[in-house]
Amino acid sequence: MPANTESPSPALNRLRAAAALIPIIETGLADAKLSAERAASMSSFCEWALEHEPETSEGRRLAELIRHGVAKIKQLQSSSHTEQTD
Repeated sequence: MPANTESPSPALNRLRAAAALIPIIETGLADAKLSAERAASMSSFCEWALEHEPETSEGRRLAELIRHGVAKIKQLQSSSHTEQTD
């Protein structure tokens, strides 16, 4: 039986890339090795990747992971901003 050689869609590849960025952003913010501006830019990419509803189960799983990750990153950024202003 031949293997499925179908290429993933660009949308699925964006979701995969965005999902891979989430732990990088979280770690960078936690270790203070990533500027707030860079983290915001990377988070924007993650949000952009969510613009279209995924068509596959893998896409839906990745989208949910990204949504939770972006929410956590926003929380980290707001708590970091609050600590800086206190």
